[in-house]
Amino acid sequence: MLPFLIKRLATFAATLAVASALVFAVLELLPGNAAEVILGATATPQSLVALEQKLGLDRPAATRYGTWVWGLLHGETALSTSYDTPTALLIAERLHVSLPLALMAMVLTVLLALGLGVFAASRHNRPGDVGVMALSQLGIAVPNFWFAILLILLFAVQLQWVSAGGFPGWTEDAGGGLIEGLRALLLPALALAMVQAAILARVTRSAVLDVLREDFVRTARAKGLSRSQALWRHALRNALVPVLTVAGLQFANLLTGTIVIENVFVLPGLGRLVFQAIANRDLVLVRDVVMLLVALVVLVNLLVDVLAAVLDPRLRQARA
Repeated sequence: MLPFLIKRLATFAATLAVASALVFAVLELLPGNAAEVILGATATPQSLVALEQKLGLDRPAATRYGTWVWGLLHGETALSTSYDTPTALLIAERLHVSLPLALMAMVLTVLLALGLGVFAASRHNRPGDVGVMALSQLGIAVPNFWFAILLILLFAVQLQWVSAGGFPGWTEDAGGGLIEGLRALLLPALALAMVQAAILARVTRSAVLDVLREDFVRTARAKGLSRSQALWRHALRNALVPVLTVAGLQFANLLTGTIVIENVFVLPGLGRLVFQAIANRDLVLVRDVVMLLVALVVLVNLLVDVLAAVLDPRLRQARA
C-alpha cells in the first residue's frame, strides 16, 4: 500500500505544478492588464506605470509566477486588485457557502444514483428498469439551471416552502442558523445533483449488471443466497469501483456547476465571486479561485483512487 500511496502523491504534486503553470500562462496571454481596467480609458501613462509597479505587473512573468507559487506554498496570497483584500480571505468567506453546497449535491447524487441504479439492475428489463432509465435520460437532457428555475417556481413561488434565493448565514446572530442554512442550500444542491445523479445511476446499473453475471455471484446463488442477498452482499461492493471513479470525476462538475447555480439562487459563494472578479478584470482573484478548484478536484480524485484500492486490492497491486 505504501508504494501505491507514494506514487499517487507524486502524481498529485506533479498535476498541481502543471496546472499552476497553465493557469498562470493562460491569464498572461489575455490582452490588456488590470491597471488599464482599474484606471479606465482616460488614465494617463504616468498613472498606469505607477499602478503597474504597485501591482507588480512591471516584473517579468517568470518572477511573478515564482512569487505566486511561493506564496501559495506558504499560505500567503496577493491582494485582490478590486477588493484590496488578500484573496485567501475572500475565498475562505465564500467557501462557507460553495463547499457545503457541493458536498450536499454530492451526497444527494450518490444516494439517488445508488438507489435508482441498484433498483433498476434488480429489475432488469422490467417496467421498473425501463422507468428508471427513462427518468435518467430525461435528467441528462435537462440543463441544471433550467431545472433550478423550475424548482424555484414550484417550491418557492407556488408552495412557498423555501425562499427563492439568498443565504441567511450559518449563525443565528446573522439571522440564520444551521437549519436555515441547509434549507437555503437544499434546492440549489438538488438542481446540481439532478444531472449527475442521472449519469451515475446509469453507471451503477451497468456495473451491478456486469457483476451479477460473474461466476462468484452464481456460486453464491448456488449456495442458497437469494438474488437480493447476492446483490447487496457481493455484487454491490464489487460494482462500487467504477461507480466511485465516475463519482470522483463528477465532483469536478459539481464544483464548477456551483458558479451558474449560485447566480440563479443569488448565493454569496465562489460563483458570484468569480463573476465579479471577471467583470472587474481582477486576474489575481480569478487565478487563485481557479487554482483552488483545480486542487480540490485533484484531491478528490486522489481520495477516490485510494478508496478504490481499499475496496479492490487488485487495483492497488497493479498500480503499485
